[in-house]
Amino acid sequence: MNQYLADRIDALLPQTQCTRCGFPDCRSYAQAIAEGATAINRCPPGGAKTIDRLAEITGCRPLPLDPACGEEGPRRVALIDEAWCIGCTICLQYCPVDAIVGAPKRMHTVIEIECTGCELCLAPCPVDCIRMVETGATESDPEIWLKRRAPLGRARYENRRRRLARLRDERRNQRPRRRVPSLAQRKAEIALARARVLERRMGFGAPDSD
Repeated sequence: MNQYLADRIDALLPQTQCTRCGFPDCRSYAQAIAEGATAINRCPPGGAKTIDRLAEITGCRPLPLDPACGEEGPRRVALIDEAWCIGCTICLQYCPVDAIVGAPKRMHTVIEIECTGCELCLAPCPVDCIRMVETGATESDPEIWLKRRAPLGRARYENRRRRLARLRDERRNQRPRRRVPSLAQRKAEIALARARVLERRMGFGAPDSD
């Protein structure tokens, strides 16, 4: 594989790590393009400008964005309604760049400057307390995004991968010190918390002030 070409392609991708292209991350998509294994029009966050640039450096014909991958749109970031958050920590597990902070049974929050807008946290949330909001006009500019936000997204994604790999190694080498709840117990706890939130929404329409 042409590693130099893969590096050039990766540098043009927005590094949202959203997986909409059908690959697990931006780097994998870049490598597949360099190998001629996939098309250059599968990145909705990059949109038409990214497709045109990829066509330039690969010699491929420019194509319209593949609708199967999604639609091009304004830059958005995740926002958690902290009043309805049950602290289940599920969204933390899905964020590819560790842009969500929180603890079990404590409200979570999104660090906006670090969020890539991948939307991977939306579907897993059991109480639907996460929504996407548009960023400012400056951050929506593709040129500014590539210069400021894409490098940050790439770095945070790689840092997260290394951290998770280190934790897996540590768990393999250490005996468990405490009893970890089973998956069934975890699901039951989340179901109860979700029921409480739904009851509050139906009964009051707004979270408790205290």
